[in-house]
Amino acid sequence: MKNIVYFDLETQRSAHDVGGWGHISRMGMSVGVTYSTARGGYAIYGEPHVDGLVQELQRADLVVGFNILRFDYEVLHAYTSLDLRQLPTLDMMVELGKHLTHRLSLDSIAQATLGVEKTAEGLQALEWFKQGRMMDIAEYCCFDVKITRLVHEYGASHQQVLYADRTGKHRTVPARW
Repeated sequence: MKNIVYFDLETQRSAHDVGGWGHISRMGMSVGVTYSTARGGYAIYGEPHVDGLVQELQRADLVVGFNILRFDYEVLHAYTSLDLRQLPTLDMMVELGKHLTHRLSLDSIAQATLGVEKTAEGLQALEWFKQGRMMDIAEYCCFDVKITRLVHEYGASHQQVLYADRTGKHRTVPARW
């Protein structure tokens, strides 16, 4: 059985805090979450256990996420000398972007495709980190991983996902994964 690992992480600091988007590796991971199809469940990693997260990603037959090439992997590059972009990776944002002239958010796809919304946003997770509310971050990140998995599975099954355009009308975009 192929081990697909769905992955997302939250950070300790914002782009503003670290001097801009050119310094993503300075943001620090607060919580990382995976869902492994081989394990059939989730794993939650705090910063002290980031090595375990990197090892799990390395063992995956495929890592699936949303904006992980440009963001999540860059955050993790502060913790490892490995070039995580060399891992077998499906970044759904990148793949969907090949068919559109604009970027889509995971939330807009999840709402149109699955009828579900994210439970919070990254800026809220930053506030939770400052307040030491790590379980709230972990719960939020787990839900994002679940949405990522469901969008991926829907796209694989239907060869497309939906999103709402600026007028609110649902449109389709090919999902070739």
